[in-house]
Amino acid sequence: MNAVASSILVFVCAFGGALIGMFIHRLLPDRHTGPQTQDVVRLGMGLVATTLALVLGLMVASAKSFYDTQSAEVTQLSANILLQDRLLAHYGPETAEARAVLQTSVVRQMELMWQKDGSNKSSVQLRAPMGEVLDKIQGLAPKDDRQRSLQAQALSLEIQIGQIRLLMFEQRRVPVPKPLLGMLIFWLIALFISFGMFAPPNFTVFAGLFVAAAAVCGAIFLILEMYYPYTGLIQVSDAPLRAALAQLGQ
Repeated sequence: MNAVASSILVFVCAFGGALIGMFIHRLLPDRHTGPQTQDVVRLGMGLVATTLALVLGLMVASAKSFYDTQSAEVTQLSANILLQDRLLAHYGPETAEARAVLQTSVVRQMELMWQKDGSNKSSVQLRAPMGEVLDKIQGLAPKDDRQRSLQAQALSLEIQIGQIRLLMFEQRRVPVPKPLLGMLIFWLIALFISFGMFAPPNFTVFAGLFVAAAAVCGAIFLILEMYYPYTGLIQVSDAPLRAALAQLGQ
């Protein structure tokens, strides 16, 4: 289930809970809707609302931190790839083939990470071009100390590039725990049922509950979108990689 579908489900559950609460209010006898009963229910639901707010706040902060980490990794990868191309260029014309493979690997990386169909392909497809670049660098035959130094630096940098690439690929989909999401929905339903039980059935109340449910739905949407940073509406930009790709081979 994607972020849009999940957030719509949360909205339906929350606003539906409010409507259920209004329906229950009609069935309850007067002794169950008095001021003392309302006070007790409000105290209990106040605790639920506080817990829900804390959990949502922590989840939003965690999702934003995860999203920022992915963005920083893309920028770091782009810088390392560009530096690698410059090291190989300084080595000499013998690295022309390695630089071409490096350029191909960047294109492949972008195709696998930012997949238009949202599919989740195996990281095995990413390893071939990465290993090929490493093999090309290891196959170089340095003629002097300068080239040996550049080869060693290029090998070390290629390993760093490989680490970042695999890390990005494995982190591209971190599932939100379903039990936690289910508990959030349960809290929301209970909270909105309590709202509806003691609310007068008028347009202003309906509008207010609708907006409140939509706001919580929006928070869930942001959380899910930022935990899937390479798909959906809120994506990590591939601009740094595109900028690096435009400069490779020059």
